[in-house]
Amino acid sequence: MGKKRKKVILTLCIAAAVIIALYFGLVNFLVSAALVPSFMQKLEAFERITEESYAAQVQTSDIKVNRQITLDATKEWLQTVDCRKISARTEEGYLLIAEEFLPEEENHKWVLVLHGYTGWKEEMYPFAYWYYEQGYHVIVPDLRCQGESEGDFIGMGWTDHYDCMLWVDYILSQDADAGIVLHGQSMGAAAALMMSGDEDLSENIDAVISDCAYTDAYSMFGEKIKEWFYLPAFPLVDTACLVLRMRGGYDLKDASALEAVKNSRVPTLFIHGDMDDMISVQMSRDLYEAAGCKKELLIIEGAGHAQSHEKNPEAYYGTIQKFLDSVMEKDST
Repeated sequence: MGKKRKKVILTLCIAAAVIIALYFGLVNFLVSAALVPSFMQKLEAFERITEESYAAQVQTSDIKVNRQITLDATKEWLQTVDCRKISARTEEGYLLIAEEFLPEEENHKWVLVLHGYTGWKEEMYPFAYWYYEQGYHVIVPDLRCQGESEGDFIGMGWTDHYDCMLWVDYILSQDADAGIVLHGQSMGAAAALMMSGDEDLSENIDAVISDCAYTDAYSMFGEKIKEWFYLPAFPLVDTACLVLRMRGGYDLKDASALEAVKNSRVPTLFIHGDMDDMISVQMSRDLYEAAGCKKELLIIEGAGHAQSHEKNPEAYYGTIQKFLDSVMEKDST
């Protein structure tokens, strides 16, 4: 082989190595930009996501009024309610934090309320207030890597559904006869659905309330790469799965609420707004169709992402109450 040919081959190999390194560097950047809060803060991604989320919501007067009424009532409640901060530690050593709200009268009704992507427990306090008013013990955690909870990567529901088993264990340590409701919003709803399909799930889980869940993290990650970075989902998402498995210990393809509900036997109420521009209402319809459990579907007209309770609080909470009553009646027979 001539020297010139060897030089050409060496140059091509170096070029290929550089391209591969740049490609994996880009994927690493995308994974961090979407799933590592500390990195997102450096990029000011939290602010951008918040602004885009707000812009995608429906801004009608009734939603604004209902939101303010709820926030005011919740703020007043927080000044008097008996509550305490609790913690749990994952197998990896991450410290998870939650707020526990204690009912006025002891009973066996418990609810675990789960927030969404880049969220925090405080934004779920209005739901905690409603459950408290119905007599529930309420636990509202910060999911892994968000709020006060430790972690390296946002779990997209997958690591969260394992983490939340720790809160279930905590509940059962306090009350072996607890009847537990899982109420999640967006990513928190996906985590609750993944829990419902876990073969090791406690029989004390009575119901799931799934508010605007997505079907699977793989699809969501692909959509956000196109939406936020204007890049094609393929092959970036598949490479991101490989990188995340090496860096974060889980695969986006595992984080499938759709596969989980096929194995679920936990009664589940699916809720979604028909004007959700962040997570298509079709995803809740697909989840409902796939679910192998007792199930109901509530579509709130005129509601954007995570706005169903603000658009039509009567239908939202009324349907939840009737659904839970029907579940409890069945359990008591």
